[in-house]
Amino acid sequence: MRLGFSMGYAPPGTSPLEPIALAQEAERLGYDSAWAAEAWGTDCVSVLAWLGATTSTIKLGSAIMQIPGRTPANAAMTAATLDLLSGGRFLLGLGTSGPQVVEGWHGQAWGRPLGKTHEYVEIVRAALRREQLEHHGEHYDIPFTNGTGLGKPLKLMARPLRAEIPIYLAAISPKAVEQACEIADGWLPIFWSPEQARSVFPVERARDGFDIAPSVPALLIDDVDAGRSALKEYYAFYIGGMGARGKNVYNDLFARYGYEAEAREIQELFLDGNQREAVALVPDTFVDEVALVGPKERLADRMAAWRESGATTLLVSTRDLATLRAVAEVTL
Repeated sequence: MRLGFSMGYAPPGTSPLEPIALAQEAERLGYDSAWAAEAWGTDCVSVLAWLGATTSTIKLGSAIMQIPGRTPANAAMTAATLDLLSGGRFLLGLGTSGPQVVEGWHGQAWGRPLGKTHEYVEIVRAALRREQLEHHGEHYDIPFTNGTGLGKPLKLMARPLRAEIPIYLAAISPKAVEQACEIADGWLPIFWSPEQARSVFPVERARDGFDIAPSVPALLIDDVDAGRSALKEYYAFYIGGMGARGKNVYNDLFARYGYEAEAREIQELFLDGNQREAVALVPDTFVDEVALVGPKERLADRMAAWRESGATTLLVSTRDLATLRAVAEVTL
């Protein structure tokens, strides 16, 4: 099992140079990859370009580059450029984000994300192969049909270092996971439980070499209870606040793990403004399943389950240098 570092995005009031410094240390420790995220703050492309210029071996992953934020042709240009600049180290992680971001930030209709993702990946792959780009689907019309009539099929001017840059998809719902296994080179799951993930996520169609790269929050700490409490705010935010009542994929996934009652209560409390109460309801058992928390010996014991779970790359999510080093010591 390979180790990657999940950089996330810079929280409000902080500099993206902080996770970049950790990613540079991750390279020195032997981590295979570092992944930058974006929401509606710092973008991932700028961060990865900076990181690529200050490292030499670690792979550079976008987790995720938002599909509604870029045309597929622009995503292909960006992927080819980052891959050229880094000497073939770029990994293209894509995802639709959720309705709140798609409609509230990017100003696009949520629509049918599965179909849009399928077309998007198809166009990106064609562009990277330097084919004359022509695609007329439900979501993308290239060249645009009802315009001036001056649009002609073009092909990428740049010569990509690799015509087959690996594409990863962020997917949560069963249908989205099935699609990722069918059309992508890897998958970026969230809330991966080594004990339950294989029964909750439909990964039977994943082909040989398919990379399952879950992100796992990690915290090196002697007081396990305090460590769990520190991570519960993150889980409560996703389970309770990332979406609306009846439309929250993280809440749905939490329920599929067997926490149906807690899923409803946490969401109600969070959306009603009672965030502290929502955080307190996140079960200890859930945190123990999906996170790495505790002293080094506990991290090492728990790592065995992750190795056997089917995950092929583990993306360690932490802002703590000691944790980054401890996970490397017990894994690499």
